[in-house]
Amino acid sequence: MEQTGQGLRGYQFGVFEIDPQAGELRRGGLKVKLQEQPFQVLMILLERAGEVVSREELQEKLWAGDAFGDFDHSLNIAINKIREALGDSAENPRFVETLPKRGYRFLAPVATIDSSIPVTVPPPTEKSRTGRSGWRYAAAWLGGVAVVAALLVGLNAGGLRDWLKWNFVPPRIESIAVLPLENLSSDPEQEYFADGMTDALITALGSVQALRVISRTSVLGFKGTKKSMPEIARELNVDAIVEGAILRSGDQVRITAQLIHAPTDRHLWAESYERNVRDVLALQGEVAQAIAREIRIQLTPQERARLGNARPINTQAYEAYVKGVVGPSGQAIESLEQAILLDPGYAPAYAGLGSRYYTLGLFGTLSPAEAYTHMKEAALQALEKDGALPQAYDLLGLVRLHYEWNWPDAEKDFRRALELNPNLADARHDYAHYLLAMGREQDSVVESRRAVELDPQSATLTACLGWHHLYASQYDQAVEQAQKAIRMNPNGFWAQLVLGWAYEQKSLYPPAIAAFEKAVELSRGRTISVASLAHAYATSGQRREAQQVLAKLQEQAARSYVPAYDVATVYLGLGDPDQALEWLEKAYVERSSFLVHIHWDPRFKGLRSDPRFRNLLGRIGLPQS
Repeated sequence: MEQTGQGLRGYQFGVFEIDPQAGELRRGGLKVKLQEQPFQVLMILLERAGEVVSREELQEKLWAGDAFGDFDHSLNIAINKIREALGDSAENPRFVETLPKRGYRFLAPVATIDSSIPVTVPPPTEKSRTGRSGWRYAAAWLGGVAVVAALLVGLNAGGLRDWLKWNFVPPRIESIAVLPLENLSSDPEQEYFADGMTDALITALGSVQALRVISRTSVLGFKGTKKSMPEIARELNVDAIVEGAILRSGDQVRITAQLIHAPTDRHLWAESYERNVRDVLALQGEVAQAIAREIRIQLTPQERARLGNARPINTQAYEAYVKGVVGPSGQAIESLEQAILLDPGYAPAYAGLGSRYYTLGLFGTLSPAEAYTHMKEAALQALEKDGALPQAYDLLGLVRLHYEWNWPDAEKDFRRALELNPNLADARHDYAHYLLAMGREQDSVVESRRAVELDPQSATLTACLGWHHLYASQYDQAVEQAQKAIRMNPNGFWAQLVLGWAYEQKSLYPPAIAAFEKAVELSRGRTISVASLAHAYATSGQRREAQQVLAKLQEQAARSYVPAYDVATVYLGLGDPDQALEWLEKAYVERSSFLVHIHWDPRFKGLRSDPRFRNLLGRIGLPQS
């Protein structure tokens, strides 16, 4: 092992570190290209962090004897190179600020690594020369930061402790977003791993009751963004942002994270962590606890235990789980089943599998019996491995709601999921479905809006908010939310369905039919889209077209599962209540997923006074007023 020499060892700021002896700037342990002259300018700015360094000082130190014109041009180039290397901008600086006619100032907090603290650095290996090591160096290096900082504050060097006490007022932080962690590995396959770690960190922070945490769906849109932190904060409506990078090398994984007060773009905290891949779950909890401490949130004993109790996991199982959660949907079930096979004790893999079956059952790809049986089995298996997994309780609530019609236990399960993770947007959205089924339309709108607040960039949840407005007879609001969702994701069929249903209730048939036709195209002919189109054809007077679609649905039902509920809607559009009720009886037997919302579906309002319909509501256990 080699011992470092005397003198300044380096600086650390955010996810960056600078080594003056090696003449290197590194991000997350990987070297960042920076030419000699910009490197020297950066060193001077770091030495005087927080102070204004005049252009004249820089000229005297680095360009003595040069003509002013050459210096002026060279300095501008050097500053631009520094900003390029740091991912900074002159318009919204996070590191280097330009003060016109005065000079420059380094904005971010800087930690100095002093040579009085010995650090053992391993000799370079072949991997380190290709930018894939630095693990031990980083751990010792960060330890040095902590010791030096503690000494400086403890000894009140230069009045530092007093200055910190009287001049720094921590900003109040009640909401946070975790931006996608940057994959520093040269292996593109590790993108899944980086996205999975982002999702896990969001989930870990989401268990903190006092904090509002934005869901993964919304932050993924900012992957690789060039928007400033204040811009992102405004779009997500948060007080703070966590950004960072992840580097995996063999069985080791290193996360470098920093916390930024988003409105002011001020760096509040930065730290690096290194673990064996088997311990990534413990790593996520550790980072979440560090963030909670930094923003002065008092964790409850239950939250602290939850974040601190993490079991080691089979590495291959975790990789398969991540692909099942954030990878292509067509391979999700296979990946999650592989994760369970490799690590039968990993509870989130069961919950992920159950969630996939829910989507297949809700929209009629699988029969309710098949989909919800798989869901319940997966949820119970998850709770057997981890009795405090909120996603598992959410899944059980959905089974109770859509298939078992067990209303007390459904509400109990949804509430338990939200107790364990109040930031679980999907659970809030699912609980809104329960409230709607129970006739609490306005409460369902409120809960659906809370889900959107937690996942503001989710087109699906935005469209669902429109769906709740629709069932509350607020058709203009339903149109507004559906159109907003379509702008967010033009390829989502659910938003087109909500838009079509709302237009239909407003008797705007041409735009309703256009929306349904688009839904049929985008959903690749899902029966819910096809039946909605047929219903609109019928109610607008195009009976022949409606009957043609109905015939195709009945032919399809002879070959594969077609929800009886969807067929019933077509007969209603055609003005045949007897056939509609006959198909609703079939829906009752098969327990079609949408049957629990029948009393509030505006397409069925013509049946509400029919005794047969009211009898059906009573057998399901739905309110009749």
